[in-house]
Amino acid sequence: MLDGLKTGLRAALKKIVNSSAVDESLIKELSKDIQRALLQSDVNVKLVFQITKNLEERSLKETPPPGLSRKDHIVKILYDELAKLLGTEEQYVFQPGKVNKVLMLGIQGSGKTTVTSKLAKLLTRQGYRVAVIGADTYRPGALTQLKTMCEKTNVEVYGEEGNKDSPEIVKNGLKHFEGQSFDIILIDTAGRHKEEKDLLDEMTRIGKVADPDLALLIIDGTIGQQCYNQAEAFHKTVPVGGIIITKLDSSAKGGGALAAAAATGAQIMYIGTGERIDDLEKFSPTRFVGRMLGMGDIQALLDMAKRLETEGNEDRLKRISHGKMNMEDFYFQIEEATKAGGLRNILENMPGFSGMVKEDQVEQQEQRMEKWRYIIQSMTKDEKSDPDLINASRVKRIARGSGWPEHEVKELLKAYKNSKTMMKASKGRQMQGMLRKMGLG
Repeated sequence: MLDGLKTGLRAALKKIVNSSAVDESLIKELSKDIQRALLQSDVNVKLVFQITKNLEERSLKETPPPGLSRKDHIVKILYDELAKLLGTEEQYVFQPGKVNKVLMLGIQGSGKTTVTSKLAKLLTRQGYRVAVIGADTYRPGALTQLKTMCEKTNVEVYGEEGNKDSPEIVKNGLKHFEGQSFDIILIDTAGRHKEEKDLLDEMTRIGKVADPDLALLIIDGTIGQQCYNQAEAFHKTVPVGGIIITKLDSSAKGGGALAAAAATGAQIMYIGTGERIDDLEKFSPTRFVGRMLGMGDIQALLDMAKRLETEGNEDRLKRISHGKMNMEDFYFQIEEATKAGGLRNILENMPGFSGMVKEDQVEQQEQRMEKWRYIIQSMTKDEKSDPDLINASRVKRIARGSGWPEHEVKELLKAYKNSKTMMKASKGRQMQGMLRKMGLG
């Protein structure tokens, strides 16, 4: 996603990280590199100069907080400024106890119908009951496409193949879904050119019939800075509450699209990152920038640390960080990795690890962890408390009980001992250092 911008920003940061000392000329050089990377990604010139001006001023005037080096503080300032450029962290909340009507807007070719089905799947996964109304009467095959895609997630679609009156279809669709206890109804509308008066008139009429709780504007990320004008044209017709940017996986102008959309004041709610039905994600400026800079998904790590604190008792955390853990603690760590979205997710979100670990290695390790869970479950309470008790005959019994060969049990014991030794050696310093670098320690 946005590979050019990612490469440019990371190369600029490398200069700071690898430098022996930080002075004014180095900060100005970093500023120029950042300017180049953002301008090449089609970010508005005014915004670029504002960011780099803030970066220079803050880097030269601010004193790093205790425990954070000057280099790390400059990285943190850049992270803050880029996140600010992309909007706020506010999250839209669907109202419980009522039907939330969501109007999907956008010009032709923005990927509106595809995004409607992707959003239906995402919201269904989040536990909402979702229905869809297909009111795009302009593009042949739009209703068929919508039904085919929504079928995969068992989302019901209402549409009228022969009817060309979109507002009437919306009215009938809302009546059809009345009293069926749906939480959200997505309304897919027609898309033409933004200047076409009849499209905007149609949007006004649909807006009156639907009385939507939220209007989502879908914008093609490949148009870059033009996002601003497009959002403005629609906003005058139906107040846009949120923006979805598509095709960010293939666009050199993605940075411009994100920045321009954020500049409209409407919140960027979701981004499309690929062709598959799962390639739509909730947009968070801080998470996005963290991944761009190779600092990992900072918020995801913070969430994980919070969960470790709330779900793991203090004694356990002390034992783990001091290298005195037993097999139950090791099992707890495996369970946490699974809850956090698997090893791949953790490594992708971990500062410095992003993109470094090969796909097949991660897959192998994930499969191994899955086996280990069964093996640990086959141990007695005493064996979990003190794995040193496990001798050859116990290995045989555990292997039989778990359904895995003896060498897998031995592999687990070896991994447990290695993990324990590593924790003992670092005394938790590695995690503390990592959190300090992110300004969280």
